[in-house]
This record gives sequence, C-alpha cells and structure tokens, in this order.
Amino acid sequence: MSKKIIALALIAAIIGIVGVSAQAKPKDGFYYAESAKFDENGWKSQVVLEVKGGKIVSANWNGVGNQAQEDKKTFAAAGKYGVIKLSKIKKEWHEQAAAVEKYLLDTQDVNFSKLKPDGTTDAITGASIHVKEFFDLAKAAFAAGPVEKGTYKKDGWFFAQSGKFDSNGYATTALITIVNGRIVNANWNAAYKQPGDSKYIKSVKGQYMKGTKGGEWHIQAAKVEAALVKLQDLAKLAVKKDGTTDAVSGVSITVNEFVEIANVALNKAK
Repeated sequence: MSKKIIALALIAAIIGIVGVSAQAKPKDGFYYAESAKFDENGWKSQVVLEVKGGKIVSANWNGVGNQAQEDKKTFAAAGKYGVIKLSKIKKEWHEQAAAVEKYLLDTQDVNFSKLKPDGTTDAITGASIHVKEFFDLAKAAFAAGPVEKGTYKKDGWFFAQSGKFDSNGYATTALITIVNGRIVNANWNAAYKQPGDSKYIKSVKGQYMKGTKGGEWHIQAAKVEAALVKLQDLAKLAVKKDGTTDAVSGVSITVNEFVEIANVALNKAK
C-alpha cells in the first residue's frame, strides 16, 4: 500500500472519529430517564441531567417509591431510608448520591466502566451504594434526547397527601416529577392509616379491589398516570360527578381524589 493511500486512510479515520465525537456531544437542554419498574426495595430510579455549552452542568439522581412517600432524596434526608446503618462509610443514600453526581460533573463520562460485579465501585469517593443504575440511566437519558419545554415554572419533585383518611382507611398521595417545566412522571398512591402496605402494594398483592373491571387498581392507576404525563394538564382528565373519567381508556376506578391531590402538588410548581 502506498504512503499516499495510507495517509488518506488515516485522514479518513480521524475524520470519522471526530464525526462520531461531534455526534456524541449532547445538545444543550434537560435530559431524563427512569427505571422501568420498582426495584426490590420499592424504588424506581430517575436521573435528570442538564447540559449547557455541550457540558453536563447538573446531575440529579433521585427516585419515586411504591409506599406512598416523598421522593427518595427527601425520604433519605429525613432519616427514613436507613442506608447509613448498613453503609461501611456511614453516609445516607442522598449523601452518597451527591458524590456520584459530582463524579459525573467532574469527569463528564457517562460511560463509566469502573464497576464491580455487584454494581458498586471503589472509584467514587463517598459512595458505597450500587451506582450502575445511575450511569445506565444517564446513558438512557441522552439516548432519549432533550425534554421538551413545558409550562410549569419549577422543576423538581412535588408531593402532596390528603389531609384525612377515607372510609377505607386510605389517604391519597401524589408525587409529580417535573423536568424543564414538563411533567415526566406521575405517581399515584395512598397511605394506609394503620401500619402496613400502601394501596399500590395491596393491589399488587391482590388485596385491594380484586377483580375490578378494567384490571386491578394499580394497573388502572398506571394508565391515569401515563395519561397525565401525555396530557400535561389535570383539567383534561375531565372528572364526572361520580368521580370517574372517560378521558382514559380502560379506566373504571374513581380518579377524583388523585386529580385533587395532584393539583395540590402541581400548584407548588407554578
């Protein structure tokens, strides 16, 4: 092979590498991804990234639970999570999550490869928790593309709970996640007045409204949550006098309590 051909091949390779790098560089904006299901501890992880000037300037690792509680960071900061009791570095989950977020901002590398078989790492000071899901979701967020701008003024996790328990002993809860002014996740649940499982968990176990038309309560609730994310407006759920709605196909349960409590949560973001 001649020197000229070799040179041209090298130039082509360099151009290809540059091109790939340029494509890999994320556009400015907000990015979001969440786990497909709740883990064994009852949490669904979420990652929010903000990019400015092609650089990740903020990273937020959080989660929503299935026990009718606040977001994972708020829950942990209140001393309710309990990782600190098991942690060899004696730090609570939200403190360790902050160390992982900082590591990403410092390295700008979502393709983290310094993982041990169990999903933990020795490469991040201040974090002994499983970090694999954070980096997996960070990559998924970029793959999904920027979150479209929404109408809400504040981003974050907004929680509200009914001030009283109903005749069945439940107090409705709503936890809404907003990114770039847009609802990206809605979590509908209810806390029980006695120690025990939330409405979601009882429904999954077949202990709440078993055999309901349209599916178990948690299945129908998920359809309502998805509808709110799609519609971005509670008013479009159109509650009827009996508390049900025709706005969501396959849903026969009453939704009025969710709409009421979700509205309280969303008012915090306006």
